[in-house]
Amino acid sequence: HRSGEILARVGSAGLLSQARRGHVDMTGAIRSPGSTLKPLIYALAFEQGVAHPDSLIEDRPTTVAGYSPTNFDLSFQGTVRVREALTASLNVPAVALLDAVGVARFVSRLKRAGTSPRFPAGEAPGLAAALGGFGISLRDLVALYAGIARGGVAVPLRESLAEGSGEALLPEGRRFLSETAAWRIADILSEVPPPDTANGAGIAYKTGTSYGYRDAWAIGFDGRHTIGVWVGRADGTPVPGLTGYKSAAPLLFDAFQRVAARRTPLPRPPRDFDP
Repeated sequence: HRSGEILARVGSAGLLSQARRGHVDMTGAIRSPGSTLKPLIYALAFEQGVAHPDSLIEDRPTTVAGYSPTNFDLSFQGTVRVREALTASLNVPAVALLDAVGVARFVSRLKRAGTSPRFPAGEAPGLAAALGGFGISLRDLVALYAGIARGGVAVPLRESLAEGSGEALLPEGRRFLSETAAWRIADILSEVPPPDTANGAGIAYKTGTSYGYRDAWAIGFDGRHTIGVWVGRADGTPVPGLTGYKSAAPLLFDAFQRVAARRTPLPRPPRDFDP
């Protein structure tokens, strides 16, 4: 994410496999992001002073602007810290914070980060956006997380660098988050438990599972690389039991083991950081 160069991209399980729709590049396919965009919602809440990582928030049955979210396991945790609400990917707090910061602002920041979210034609974005109620591509999600890793500055992705340029730094891009808010998110996501047997030290990541078990996601970064994984069927058929944590996260951590022999530490807090 320092250069924006795409080091590797796998678009399908088999290019010539008709049964798997191998000709479809799933890195650019529009899919439901599940919970992978919750970090942006929390970052906006931190930026606007609506919440702090250690403030308390309610995870109880509620209706927000006519919308009644439930958690993935259909249970509720009661009063929790905001930090815990994000690491546990609780739905009610995410919807409540999106309502507080505003859906329009959330969509605007997504676009400022260089992504192109797709909403149903003729429908205004609503609170369901907190839980993946729209479409976005894997490439866009990687760009968003790369921007968070870079301190809230958009990172345009590119297939290759100019010959002889090496890993040149990108010119300063558009800022879509404050540096402090971006660092807080990275700090919280670094506390998300890794999959069993995985070495999770130094990786900030988030998983997501779309409605109906159609899409499983895991997006993460260390101090140098950002990696995104999508698992599912190209034709959108549900896969019972498919989840981001069980299906995509192990691939994410395996990719981090392969991309570099030594992990680059996550960024330190900004100089003017006020805990």
